Amino acid sequence: MTTYPLARRTLLSCFGALMAAGALSAVGNANAQSSTPLRVILPVSAGSGVDVIVRSSQVALSKALGGQPVVIENLPGAGGITGTQTLIKAAPDGNTIAIISNNHAVNPSVFKKLPYDSLADITPISIIGGSPFVLVVNPKVPAKTAKELQALLKSKPGEFNFGSSGNGTIIHLAGEMFMDEAGVKARHIPYKGTGPLITDIMAGQVEMGVAAVAAVQGQIKAGTLRPIGVMGKERVKSLPDVPTFAEQGLPGVDVAGWFAAIGPKGMPPEKVKQMHDALVAAFNDPEVKAGFAKRDDALILSSPEDAAQFLKSEQERYARLVQKANVTLE
Repeated sequence: MTTYPLARRTLLSCFGALMAAGALSAVGNANAQSSTPLRVILPVSAGSGVDVIVRSSQVALSKALGGQPVVIENLPGAGGITGTQTLIKAAPDGNTIAIISNNHAVNPSVFKKLPYDSLADITPISIIGGSPFVLVVNPKVPAKTAKELQALLKSKPGEFNFGSSGNGTIIHLAGEMFMDEAGVKARHIPYKGTGPLITDIMAGQVEMGVAAVAAVQGQIKAGTLRPIGVMGKERVKSLPDVPTFAEQGLPGVDVAGWFAAIGPKGMPPEKVKQMHDALVAAFNDPEVKAGFAKRDDALILSSPEDAAQFLKSEQERYARLVQKANVTLE
């Protein structure tokens, strides 16, 4: 049985000591009055959980960089490969970074060949935080609990669809994990990002899918999506009435997202420190932190050294999980 033990508790235990990291002062002075914008590449679609998080910090990050403009660019596709490939081709001058997620660690095991080395061709800056996942369905689906959904899928094997943000993505694997744990089957429909996926679940083009809580909070509250269960060890504050899958008899459904800042290979240490300190300052901004709490995201802000170790360990862990799920792409 496949498990994905990366819930909020695990993320915070790994980096709890790092949350007290300082380096909040004098960040702006190091980059004051820069006329070159900071390009922040997001290898995800607009409207995804990571997109929401990064855009919430845009103003604070610019302030932390002494007023340097911050331009956010969504480059989704191929499970994050498109955006990451653009990042590694950029000059390592500190003016281009990317915010990656679990997919970065999944891709080396999912794809037979990548156009880059996911560890050697980047410069880790920080593991910024983590996000809980939730399985949602179109409101017309006649199921309100995990057991009801499990029974429905068993009664009509292969007749329902579940969408994902792309083949081999962490969202895809999270959906497969539910199917495996519940002993059910549904057709997988890949999308180019979470935004289009959410739109089509609401429209009924696909019946269900997994998303970060932050990406679907509004739709859940509006009733355009129905939550079935939180895919972690604990309930989330913004959805107090939505039980975890463990509470509903499916303890193996345990997965959460994480997101990290990286730069191109060869980024000078002083530029890495400058960007790390700016990110720490930006994400500790009171308004940004309040947004994190509202979305039930966990703030980590690791050091560059711990980020490098974490990315390596995640890649090794996913290699085992992908093999068991038997997901391979060209």
